[in-house]
Amino acid sequence: MSIAENDTDAVENDETVAVDTVEPGPRERTTSALTGEGRQELSSRAGMGAKELLREVGAVLRMSESEAAALADIEADPDEDQTMIINMGPQHPSTHGVLRLMLELQGETVLRCKPIIGYLHTGMEKTGEQLTYMQGGTNVTRMDYLSPLNNELAFSMAVEKLLGIDGDIPERAVWMRMLLSELNRISSHLLFLATNGMDIGAVSMMLYGWREREEVLRFFQKVTGLRMNHNFIRPGGLAADLPAGWRDDVLDILEMLPGRLEEYEILMNGQPIWRERLQGVGVITAREALALGTSGPILRSTGVAWDLRRDMPYLRYDQVEFDVVIGAHGDAYDRFAIRLNEIRESMHIVRQVLDRMPKGDFRVQNKKVTPPPRARIDESMEALIHHFKIFTEGFKVPEGEVYVGIESPRGEIGCYIVSDGSSNPYRMHMRAPSFVNIQAMPHMMRGGMVADAVAIISSVDPVLGEVDR
Repeated sequence: MSIAENDTDAVENDETVAVDTVEPGPRERTTSALTGEGRQELSSRAGMGAKELLREVGAVLRMSESEAAALADIEADPDEDQTMIINMGPQHPSTHGVLRLMLELQGETVLRCKPIIGYLHTGMEKTGEQLTYMQGGTNVTRMDYLSPLNNELAFSMAVEKLLGIDGDIPERAVWMRMLLSELNRISSHLLFLATNGMDIGAVSMMLYGWREREEVLRFFQKVTGLRMNHNFIRPGGLAADLPAGWRDDVLDILEMLPGRLEEYEILMNGQPIWRERLQGVGVITAREALALGTSGPILRSTGVAWDLRRDMPYLRYDQVEFDVVIGAHGDAYDRFAIRLNEIRESMHIVRQVLDRMPKGDFRVQNKKVTPPPRARIDESMEALIHHFKIFTEGFKVPEGEVYVGIESPRGEIGCYIVSDGSSNPYRMHMRAPSFVNIQAMPHMMRGGMVADAVAIISSVDPVLGEVDR
């Protein structure tokens, strides 16, 4: 079925319903115009065509006609007097940002769910076209604000590929990027464990997860000067070298975490209420996950062992050993367990990085891309001019287009850039994993209880900063 066909059916049905319904008064029309989200919103069953209804109750594009017909038989229209449509969010503490869910309920059972986005729209991709490539890192780092270093890495690798210097990045810079990316994965998953516990009522888990994440952020602050939104990974390398004592700081984190993770497992897995709230909740099949384009822990929870670090290696991931953690049931519990164990795998990678961190430069020595050392600015007028031009005018990038995807804590984050030969991107688009993964929510929630909606949202681990970028 094509989108155009669905749209036509929906418009025709809308017109039919409009003739048969009572014309709303002026006050009702004004209120609807101010608060309505148009076609984004969940329509009543009476105003929908069969194809649109099938799409909203779980049919995916790869479903055969016979399967769709079987689904239509199962989803016999309930009496609309016995159903109601309610809003969850966008002002809700457990929607992980300004996400609005419209739910059709029959009693406490979710018949349909429709995510509505756009309340946080920041226009970061259009903003990125007004910034130079040197300034672009300050923009993209604010999308997935729980994993800013991975945002910067995807952007920087795309720019380097356009410049043709992707093979010239010094080894130390490459391994430093791996170190920071994996520590960022650890901090992101720790926050997931914290918020996942809070969403389901395990308040102590919120305190513990936040406490451990603080240790990682404290290290980031020592390295980059900031706890979040670092703008530290830049085209050509990194902004600075690792500070004195960095190795001991990382070893302290690696020594602290294993015992804490064991405590989490005892605390959560030893609690029957916790297991009952997650096991068998929000199930999605491998076929549905692939059809919807999901990635990261959601896809791996269905048993699909897809991880870009292993299957399409970048940096030096092909030189380190780690396991791709997968689930078997595709439920909220699998997604919790995968992230918990991915922290252990990231720790294993970080230990290998510590053993293999080389000496040398932390960025390419290309004067067209790299600013002069800070000490030279005080000594040389030419260095001062060079520094000024790099940070005001930027550097020109050859014409072309490129896409680079990496594995962020939430799945594949990709950066697509079109260059027209100037110092600004002509077009920029970020493939944000949270944006893609959110469309799996209706499939996970269908047929479940409204009380499980929060657990399912939490298991997706969306960051609305990269959804409404």
